[in-house]
Amino acid sequence: MKTKFINGVSSSPSMSLGLLVTENALQVQPDAEEDCKLMRPEQPDPDTKRKAFLWCREFLHGAWKSVSEEHFHITIIRGGLSNKLFLCSLPDSLDSVGDEPRSILLRLYGAILQMSCNKGDSRQSNKENHFQGAEAMVLESVMFAILAERELGPKLYGIFPQGRLEQYVPSRKLDTCELSDPSISAEVAEKMAKFHGMRMPFNKEPKWLFGTMDKYLSQVMRLNFTRDSHLRRFNRLLSYNLPHEMDTLKSLLEATHSPVVFCHNDCQEGNILLLKGQQSSDKEKLMLIDFEYSSYNYRGFDIGNHFCEWMYDYSCDKFPFFKVDAQSFPSKGQQLHFIESYLRESERGFDSLSDDDQMKLKEELYVEVNRFSLASHFFWGLWSIIQARISTIEFGYLVSAARLPSYTLCLLVY
Repeated sequence: MKTKFINGVSSSPSMSLGLLVTENALQVQPDAEEDCKLMRPEQPDPDTKRKAFLWCREFLHGAWKSVSEEHFHITIIRGGLSNKLFLCSLPDSLDSVGDEPRSILLRLYGAILQMSCNKGDSRQSNKENHFQGAEAMVLESVMFAILAERELGPKLYGIFPQGRLEQYVPSRKLDTCELSDPSISAEVAEKMAKFHGMRMPFNKEPKWLFGTMDKYLSQVMRLNFTRDSHLRRFNRLLSYNLPHEMDTLKSLLEATHSPVVFCHNDCQEGNILLLKGQQSSDKEKLMLIDFEYSSYNYRGFDIGNHFCEWMYDYSCDKFPFFKVDAQSFPSKGQQLHFIESYLRESERGFDSLSDDDQMKLKEELYVEVNRFSLASHFFWGLWSIIQARISTIEFGYLVSAARLPSYTLCLLVY
């Protein structure tokens, strides 16, 4: 899923910032009109520019120590409730002293610490939400620092309570259609395998997937909609008996062996950068970003979720602002190509196995991944229903939630 809107935080260190609401803390916004317009991000205010200048001078070296505030460049890249991104740069007139970066990203996430999902509730509940927000930010910052140190993400130049300074990576995000490119698919598989091979200082129990879905389902069953079009879609989704479907899904996946590894959990084209200057034939041309959903989870979910993203194109400028093409789900041949690249990176001695033994491993992972891809549909389907009620972002969330029936139909195969 691409259009993320973080409206809350996890109540447990084993879950990541991807949790949008806590169990008893849902702040409902008025139904968003389909023709509403997104607000344009504001320009950096003088106070933000001043703080950015001081942070850059404090944490960066070389020419950053001598740049004047007057010649300090800052532009807003993205504004939102969860965080804000700014590009900070040295002026062209100021020469570099050493190997200092000429431009960096400033990420400010203070807004999420100031948010309260429990407006109108007790002061103690609000205090607990603030603490959980701070805790989640600490965990995400630790994760980012470790990934940067292991060169699996952008470099980290500085960290402070209000945000951090990150490497600016000249790049562009992949397009959905590029996920099926054989060389790109192979490198994504290798990057994911390296990600899965990391040891991270977080709770290693696989609580994220069903722990999150249980919370989402609980929220969904208590929701109500006022607009007729939303209410019709919502009632149609409820007619699938979602609690029963959740139990069926749990039973299937509990009977499916899948190693617990450190997962990205949102490996889609918007979170994969194609580095500037790299060609499609280059072996190291991609970088994974955005780790707010990362946690220990089942290997099959991470790969299956990635395969589901092959179908969804979120670059559309008209309602519902995405297109889905079921024919774009990777064929068995395309999946085995990805799986072979993954196993070559993750399984020692894979290349020394016989062709039959290699195929056995690939077929086993193929079944595992396709079963867990059902959880991807269910997970993001529930997420979309909640977003339809609380988000002010212009997006067809309830249309996207139609992947829940897709999950039900696919389940019949297994």
